[in-house]
Amino acid sequence: MKALVYTGPETLALREMPNPVAGPGEQLIRIAQVGICGSDMHAYLGHDARRPAPLILGHEVAGVIVGGPRDGERVTVNPLVTCGDCPACRTGRDNLCPARQIISMPPREGGFAEYVAMPEGNLVTVPDPVPLAKAALAEPIACGWHTVRLSLAALSGARDTALVLGGGAIGLGAALCLAAQGVTQVTVVEPNPARRAYLGDRCGQHAVDAAPEGAQFDLVIDGVGYAATRAAASAHVRPGGVIGHIGLGEDTGGLDIRRMTLQEITFIGTYTYTAEDFRQTAQAIFDSRLGPLDWTEARPLEQGAEAFADIRAGRVAAPKVLLVPDTDPERS
Repeated sequence: MKALVYTGPETLALREMPNPVAGPGEQLIRIAQVGICGSDMHAYLGHDARRPAPLILGHEVAGVIVGGPRDGERVTVNPLVTCGDCPACRTGRDNLCPARQIISMPPREGGFAEYVAMPEGNLVTVPDPVPLAKAALAEPIACGWHTVRLSLAALSGARDTALVLGGGAIGLGAALCLAAQGVTQVTVVEPNPARRAYLGDRCGQHAVDAAPEGAQFDLVIDGVGYAATRAAASAHVRPGGVIGHIGLGEDTGGLDIRRMTLQEITFIGTYTYTAEDFRQTAQAIFDSRLGPLDWTEARPLEQGAEAFADIRAGRVAAPKVLLVPDTDPERS
């Protein structure tokens, strides 16, 4: 199969790789759409020791089952593989499974390829009217769904206003999930002017270059995870409010611990999503509760290296670039 292989910092190569083999309880999926995630960019820049070269990156996958009784079934893929038997898995917090694996991280190759093999329990059937380009957004949006769910559960008092830091797919997905879960006033901070305009014009978001000075919000979601964004979150969350933290930009810095303590601000670190979060997000996509989801840009897998370089250089306004290894329109 063709695969886009990360071979070193800022280097990707299109190679012929062995087709994956579906083991017991697994299905082979021909990939139709696969998104470029911020964590893929982090690895591409050589900043993620968990993803050493050479490696096939990519974990935001939708495609079609090949072979067996489910042949031809359209699916979106939960890339997080868990044991199903540990205390975390048994209590519905399977994303915290100590044995968790995710495609695009050893020992599992990722989805920037023509095929991937996944356990059956990680597949959600996509209804025929739903394009696989939308179904591929289940994974990044599920991150926001999970964060919003946990943050709202921890929030006391008013829950009308939210600030989202970062206007990429994670931040935009979080903004859509906030609205779907009942938050009525959402502001997205995005410093890139082209992307900010795109968020306003194409995605219907109230997007600004910086949070208004002195403004405070019931809930702040940091979809970036740098010291500067954590500092902004600390400054703009109201007393008694909640910071939901998704971004993994850098490890330390930014939090105003004194203010958080004196004002009883809750900080929640959130990682991926549970299997139930993923299913709920997929269903919200199928039911059109997250909007038209028409804010993606598709490119052939062969142009993957160029797509990464364009994202790196800030030349992409769309919040999500999807790579298309399968050009058969009947599968999309």
